[in-house]
Amino acid sequence: MPCLATSDRYTLDLPAGHRFPIAKYALIREQLLWQGIAEPADFYDPGLCAEEDIRRVHTADYWQRVRDLQLSATEVRRLGLPQSPQLVLRSLSSSAGTLQSALRALDDGIGLNLAGGTHHAFADRGEGFCVLNDQAIAAAHLLAHGRARQILIVDLDVHQGDGTAAIFRHEPRVFTFSMHAGANYPLRKEQSDLDVALALGTGDAEYLQLLGDTLPRLLAQVQPDFIFYQAGVDVLATDKLGKLALSKAGCRRRDELVLGLCHARQLPVAVSMGGGYSERLGDIVDAHCNTFQVAFNLWSR
Repeated sequence: MPCLATSDRYTLDLPAGHRFPIAKYALIREQLLWQGIAEPADFYDPGLCAEEDIRRVHTADYWQRVRDLQLSATEVRRLGLPQSPQLVLRSLSSSAGTLQSALRALDDGIGLNLAGGTHHAFADRGEGFCVLNDQAIAAAHLLAHGRARQILIVDLDVHQGDGTAAIFRHEPRVFTFSMHAGANYPLRKEQSDLDVALALGTGDAEYLQLLGDTLPRLLAQVQPDFIFYQAGVDVLATDKLGKLALSKAGCRRRDELVLGLCHARQLPVAVSMGGGYSERLGDIVDAHCNTFQVAFNLWSR
């Protein structure tokens, strides 16, 4: 049975009208319980990420300035979130959620984090609402402790996983795959091991066909023994920042494709939520809950 990492630390106070939908983290947990997808016993608090794990990925200078609230005004502007003790705790907790999800996936087949997917965080800086790169931290931990031999990161957020690509540019044991809207943030793209840049307005049929052709080939090529899945729902047609045109049903079929392949091939997978910026908060929550429902349907059989 899948377990879900979550914490009250995942939320924080933001200025009124801020475009980051911070309320989604608590609402997703509530909806999973209300829909009967998960029970209270399925949730756990992952604690805080250890500094040792952070420093495998992030520079000592950057981490210390994050921890001590010493980021410059320019860095805060690029980050898009005001620095605060709450933000530090949120970043530590969310990163721990992905790391603990990865460790649980080794035993249970899948681990789910009700946050994470902060793929715009580089080794030495944060950008695009991302302070610490949770999937990079978890992947580096698995490699350092001999828990994985070859990792595949499947990043299906609408924005390129630029920070993750840069962090693992020279690490052959981590293959980065990003399928994203081409003419979208970040303006300057990094080079993943495989980038698939989609035309604006790409809808369900073309998206699913392309993913269905690409991912099985990648699994055969890379032969991973561990998968990280960044399941951003900013691919929805309703998303304010996405510029693609997937329906909620199409987004769910995306999750079924990725997680179905992992389940069928008995590949452990850790899932992080990624972005979602639809005008209606309910659309974001529904799409994220669909990801978790797909996981429960597969791993509860």
